[in-house]
Parts: sequence; C-alpha cells; structure tokens
Amino acid sequence: MLAMAPHKFLLLSLVLFSFNHFFCFSKLDEDRTLGYLDDISSDVMSTHPSYYGAVHAERETIKYRPNRFVLERVARVASLRSSQEVVNVEGYGAKGDGTDDTEAFEEAWKKACSSSTSAVLMVPENKRYLLKPVTFSGPCKSDVSLMIKGTIEASSDRSDWNGKNGRHWILFSGIENLYVGGGGTINGNGKIWWQNSCKIDKSLPCKNAPTAMTFYSCDKLTVENLNIKDSQQIHVSFERSTNVKVSSLTITAPEKSPNTDGIHVTMTKNIAITNCVIGTGDDCISIESGSQNVKATNIVCGPGHGISIGSLGDRGSEAQVSNVIVDTAQLKGTTNGARIKTWQGGRGYAKDIIFQNLVMHGVQNPIIIDQSYCDSQEPCKQQDSAVEVSNVTYNNIKGTSASKVAIKFDCSTTVPCHDIVLQDVDLVGEGHAATSLCNHVNWTKEGNVIPLPCAK
Repeated sequence: MLAMAPHKFLLLSLVLFSFNHFFCFSKLDEDRTLGYLDDISSDVMSTHPSYYGAVHAERETIKYRPNRFVLERVARVASLRSSQEVVNVEGYGAKGDGTDDTEAFEEAWKKACSSSTSAVLMVPENKRYLLKPVTFSGPCKSDVSLMIKGTIEASSDRSDWNGKNGRHWILFSGIENLYVGGGGTINGNGKIWWQNSCKIDKSLPCKNAPTAMTFYSCDKLTVENLNIKDSQQIHVSFERSTNVKVSSLTITAPEKSPNTDGIHVTMTKNIAITNCVIGTGDDCISIESGSQNVKATNIVCGPGHGISIGSLGDRGSEAQVSNVIVDTAQLKGTTNGARIKTWQGGRGYAKDIIFQNLVMHGVQNPIIIDQSYCDSQEPCKQQDSAVEVSNVTYNNIKGTSASKVAIKFDCSTTVPCHDIVLQDVDLVGEGHAATSLCNHVNWTKEGNVIPLPCAK
C-alpha cells in the first residue's frame, strides 16, 4: 500500500467529515425544525382544523434542503490542495482540558491569518477549549476557514473582562472571505452574567454583558453549522458587515435569560439567514438601524420574543432600516411574532418590510407594531418625533394567539404608520375570540383577514 503524506491524510479527512456532516445535519436540522408539530394532539387539531391543517401543510416548505452555502463549504474543503495550510490550535499549545487556551488560539490565528495561501484553522472535536475575551483581527493575507468541531467555552470569571471591552467575548474584526463553521459548540457560560443582570435583580445597576460572537466590519462572510448556547447576552451579532451568509445555526438559552438575542443585525447590508433554530430569552432575530437587504427564511423561533425590527430610535437617534424579508417561519410560545418596535423621540424610517408565510402557535402578539416601545427602568416620556414605519406587508400569516389582541398597530400620533398591508391573515384565539387594535395607522386589506381589521 502506498504511504500517504500526513498533510494529505488530514485534508482527505476534512473532505470526508464535510460530506458526512452535511448529510447528518440535514436530517438533524429537519427534526429540530418540525419536531414540535408532532407534539400537537389530535384534540387540539380538531379544535382549530383550519389552522393546524395549514401548519402541517407548511411542513413541506420548512424541511431542510441542501443549500448552496453548505455545498460551497463542501466544495471549499474538497478543493484544498497540499499547498494550502492547515493550522491546528493544539499545535500552538491548546489543551482542550478546561484550562485557559486563549493565548494558543491567538497564536494559531496569527499563523492562519498571515498565511500566503488559504488557511484552515482547526479546533478538534471531543475537547473543551476555555477562552477569555479574544479578538481575531484582519485583514488576512488569504482566505481563512475556522473549523470548530469541538466546544469553545467562555470563562465563568467576570473579572477576566476587567480592563477589556465588556461587550465582546469572541470578536472577529476587519476580515474578508472568512468562513466559520464545523458543527461544534460555542458555550457562552452565561449563567453568572444573568444572575447579575438588573433585569433579574432589580437592586443591581444595569451593565453591559458580552456578546458571544461578534462579526464586525467583515465582508463576504459565511457562518454556518454551529451550536451556540447560553451566551452572556446576545449570541451572534453582525455589525457593519456586508455580503453575509448565515445558515444552519442552533441557538439556545433559557427562556428567562435576559437580553440573549439569537441573531442580531445592525449596520449590515446584504445578509441572508436561513435554516436556523432559535430559542432564547429575547428576540430570535433582531434587526436594527443601518441594516438593508436582510432576508431570513426557514426559521424556527421559540421560546423568545419573536422576530423583530428594532428597537429603533432610542435616545433620540436616527434609524434607517429597509428591504427586509422574513419568509417561512414557525413561532411557538413567543411573546411576539412579527414585531416592529421603535422608541418615542427617534427619527428616520423602517420601510419596505415583508413578513410572509409565518405560522404562530400560542404567540402573545402575533402581529405588532409598537411605536411606544420602552425598555427602561424609568417610565418613558411622551415625545412627538418618531421613526416612520411604512410599506409593511403581512402575507399568509396563520396560527393561534395567546392574547386577545392578535393584531396590534400602536403607532405615533405625529408620525402615523402608513401603507400597511394585511393579506390572507388567519389568527384565532386560544380559548377566546381574537381581536385587533389600531392607533394612527393607514392600512389596507387583501384577501381574507381574521380577526377583522379595526376601523380606519
């Protein structure tokens, strides 16, 4: 038998892992996406046959399909040549035994980022690598792929953030053509932070907590196939980035964990989020100011606060959000469904937004625009200026509302919401009749809309 060079053997192993994990994850993702539908009893189905018939019809649209992001990953790994560099964090001193591996990861990153040819930074499986706050900075000389197969866990000692930026745990900054994936786990170890949150203990002052993974000023970025859990605050944040592909993420945290948004998007353009399962203590997806051309498809959300545009306009700021599509999502037991939230006193706009093909199961506020949003320990003052909300379409929204008000448009008296379209909406109450509420909104109705829209 011919001997195989060590680096070629490693590359072959990467290729085989990619194909194997691709097919395994396809089935796993489908199971997570559809699992709750199988828990619905026949009695409940008979109570709302029109709704649950629609839910089960949606099964075929939400099923995981091989997407081009995953295929690109397989092709990328399969195309590795012996001239390309594989950097293993254990080659730089990482132990993966629960001791601090921060320095080893930093050194391994420097090596991969400075490579004159494309580099793969490997985090081996079946080990737990403990990291303090760490920054992976660009620009890099060539493309870098970070393959996380094991577990990366945050330090539980909050003093490790003393003298450092307390808003970040793992920060990727100024990198082009970065790929992050591999099927591993990112564990933010957030319990100690939640316990010291002013939202849990009202006697404590409100302080920032780290975001688990931040991608700042990155271009041509792909993040996929990761399990991200128990972040200190936000799980994954995309900030001032462009041309971003996000897929096949599973993001989880307890329902009562404060401010643990799943995916946060701000000042980012051209981002596609697909095939993600998210259940946390805050918004499953939050889209904030400066974001444009955002598309989220095939999302499972719950528990959490729903899929939100905002909050926008806090502290009198100017907000700009446009061209957002949320298409095909299942929301279960969330406090909100399709939500737009803005503070009084803000400026700017949120426009050209589409929510379509959504299924709600026991959602508190299935459709809501709230222009009096106030997430503050002190009451918010009445103010005249507001972020203008316009050209918003809700199409094919079905399901059950846990509250009596299934459709709520609470808009500004001075800057009313306008060009709001309700099309083919069927929302029924759980044990009660569903109603709608409208303040200062100009809307139109197309097709059947239940509950009946409120008077203009």
